[in-house]
Amino acid sequence: MAVYTQVSAEAMAEFIARYEVGTLASAKGIAEGVENSNYLVDTSGRDGKGARFILTLYEKRVDAADLPFFAALLDHLAERGCAVPRMLRDRQGEQLRTLCGRPAALIEFLPGLSVSHPTATQARATGAALGRIHMALADFALNRANALGPEGWYALAAKCGVSLDDIQPGLRAKVEAECAYLKAHWPAALPRAVIHADLFPDNVLMRGVAVSGLIDFYFAATEVRAWDVAVTHAAWAFDYEGRNYDAAVGDAIIAGYDATHGLSAAERAAFPILARGACLRFLLTRAWDWLNTPAEALVTRKDPLAFLRRLEHYNAL
Repeated sequence: MAVYTQVSAEAMAEFIARYEVGTLASAKGIAEGVENSNYLVDTSGRDGKGARFILTLYEKRVDAADLPFFAALLDHLAERGCAVPRMLRDRQGEQLRTLCGRPAALIEFLPGLSVSHPTATQARATGAALGRIHMALADFALNRANALGPEGWYALAAKCGVSLDDIQPGLRAKVEAECAYLKAHWPAALPRAVIHADLFPDNVLMRGVAVSGLIDFYFAATEVRAWDVAVTHAAWAFDYEGRNYDAAVGDAIIAGYDATHGLSAAERAAFPILARGACLRFLLTRAWDWLNTPAEALVTRKDPLAFLRRLEHYNAL
């Protein structure tokens, strides 16, 4: 469940009244996601015909100091025709407010559904959409350090330490070996840019085989640009448990990206290493959550071993 902060109807109505969106009609907590509290909000709309938005309250795992970066990023992409959800401005021109003691924003609602079993056609459309995002960000002036880049992985591996073997015997040794390999071979000289860094299927909205929106940019940061493609490849080309690789889906992600942005020869050569880094990142963040999430928490822990299995696939390339 992803509603950590409960908002009363009165407090929500007062918050909505700050915007030119009509009056609050209804609100429902959204269970998906693990980072923030999200509500699906319906209002009367400025024309009385109704309108829909997402109300997000940013919880402790999102640094409030980063929120202006995310707002500027989404505005930049939207201005260049990318289907992303902007943070609305209220009557005072502010995109970020406080609600129930949390930073909060009213965000555009984008139509579409996230797919759990993507087809190759949907994967190609997603790769193409990611390429358009990267093209649009070529002149984005802001930067944000990637706390979950390579140095973050190595630090998190050390913090997990011997507890990794509580998840699976021998996991600590495998993680340490992978950290050592990536430290020695990480292609840091490849072109860097602001990237999405978390483009899983649940962060892509689709209408049929067309992408209608890309969402959840809260891990966006400055990083090796092609790593974004590797993250997307690892997220899309396997079943949920990471046991079965779908080559058609994986190839389609690359083909779609190549059609709109393209990969250099150096990026293609480094792709297996970038993909290994993608797997290590999600293996370790899932492991940390697995080891540190209280049993009574209303959050479903995600299996770290699903990314160990993906890692073993890329290790064999």
